[in-house]
Amino acid sequence: MDLDKLNSLVELFFYQVDKQNKESIFLQWLNPNNKKTYTWEETRQNIFKLSKVIKQNIKKGDRCLLVSENRPEWFISDLAIMLSGGITVPAYTTYTEEDYKYLIEDCEPSLVIVSNNEMLTKLSNTINKKDYIKKVITLDEVNKVISNLNLTNKEQYLDFGTILKNNLLEEDKIKNNKLKRTSPACIIYTSGTGGNPKGVILSHGGILNNLVGACEIMRPLFNSRPVFLTWLPLSHSYEHCVQFAQIAVGAKVFYADRIEKLLENMSESKPTIMTAVPRFYQNLYNKINNNLKKQTGFKAKLINATLRLGNKKLLNQKMTFYEKLVDLIVEILVRKKIKKQFGGNLKAFVSGGGALDREIGEFLNSVGLPTLQGYGLTETSPVVSCNPIHKIKVETVGPPFKGNEVKIADDGEILVKGENVMLGYWNKKEETDKVIIDGWLYTGDIGEIDQEDGYLKITDRKKDIIVNAGGDNISPAKIENLITNETEIDQCMVYGDKKNYLVALIVPSKDFVKEKEKIKIVIEKINKKLTLLEKIKKIQLIDENFSIENGLMTPTMKVKRKKVTEKYKDQLEKLY
Repeated sequence: MDLDKLNSLVELFFYQVDKQNKESIFLQWLNPNNKKTYTWEETRQNIFKLSKVIKQNIKKGDRCLLVSENRPEWFISDLAIMLSGGITVPAYTTYTEEDYKYLIEDCEPSLVIVSNNEMLTKLSNTINKKDYIKKVITLDEVNKVISNLNLTNKEQYLDFGTILKNNLLEEDKIKNNKLKRTSPACIIYTSGTGGNPKGVILSHGGILNNLVGACEIMRPLFNSRPVFLTWLPLSHSYEHCVQFAQIAVGAKVFYADRIEKLLENMSESKPTIMTAVPRFYQNLYNKINNNLKKQTGFKAKLINATLRLGNKKLLNQKMTFYEKLVDLIVEILVRKKIKKQFGGNLKAFVSGGGALDREIGEFLNSVGLPTLQGYGLTETSPVVSCNPIHKIKVETVGPPFKGNEVKIADDGEILVKGENVMLGYWNKKEETDKVIIDGWLYTGDIGEIDQEDGYLKITDRKKDIIVNAGGDNISPAKIENLITNETEIDQCMVYGDKKNYLVALIVPSKDFVKEKEKIKIVIEKINKKLTLLEKIKKIQLIDENFSIENGLMTPTMKVKRKKVTEKYKDQLEKLY
């Protein structure tokens, strides 16, 4: 399959359907109350079925809001919107009513697809007041008695279990519906760490272009049909693109029930590959590391050998015959057992959506969980680069994907050019022109390219850099990673812009909530690894986690620095 010759993501799907065994399972939800599976053929028919309803309610280029948890019908809805000539606008299920109001008023959708009662209730007040919303489609049957909901003749439940009985020749004619590579495929709203989200318009060609590099990374990972377990929100650009990579490699796709059941779901689905954000790997590192630290005697020696030799392999260092023998033993006794906890078939984790701490990357790779760190942003469809399995350099984010150029500006900012760069921000020409200059996207990230392999290394986030009272630039991310890698500390945020020294807000782990003296000892230990300018002089313990629910964290688990600073301004200022 030549991805460069395809016109749209819809064309990609239909091309793959024709190649696959139509009766083989393509999509499956691991929700115990809804274990319906979809074959390739059932998926195709349901896309046509939903597209018929959508086409009656939208014009080409109309926006269609999609609010649902990850499930097979999410995929079907996305493809049906595109097939109908619409533009998918995915939204997180964790948004508040105000968030949905902002999105709806910004993109003015003609149609809303919503999963269930809970989501519909959150949206009802805004939907009722907007005449431009022509139709609301629900994925589940909903309770008609919802307060403030007036959707007479507007809301419709679509039964995805009923297959079309008629001849599909009519539907086959609309497979190629004049979509071009330059046509908008979706508008994905950024997480909004520093203010209101912006709608990033991504093209069909931009995502297809991204898949070329993604398939190149994935190809060496499997020699049979790959299995994916999807758990990151599909409304995030990272996972949204992954679903098209799943089509491109003809994968079987499982949708996780919920994050609390992730390990259980991995055991059931036995994925070949999984994508996640750094926060997931940090939690994983802490969990495995804590269990390993409890071991004593011979087991402790085995674990130390596993980490030492695993790191040697990672760095491509030569091993003696004796070391090779020991490595073979720990592969069976340690690494294989760890892999079994994740289904047993895992070939690689892929990390994106933020910087992965080097220590965590080295640890996971050493214990037999290959972790490929990549880099990207919503505005680049989304991947710019990724480490290949044959040469992992954990301190980097790998070489740039084919199809996009990367260069470093004089001030260290990473610039990207290529078909994968967004068409622009929805209704924000001025903001678009600020970040795309002469075709180059100014990413806001600081980095460098190593001369040996051309691998990209991220050193900081331009807008998150702390500039102290002396005018020195300090990276808070580096310090925060060191702090949150400690067992005693769950979350933290470093503060000190225009100040004489740095302070930190600390959310202790549940077992250390009232152990301020122990937390201070941990900070003193970390300070020994930091330069004079980076040292944390004072700390403030807080008992509330940064979370999506309280608005202090984005749906992709990044701390909203601006919001946290606003909320804890008084406590922070008292530290000076």
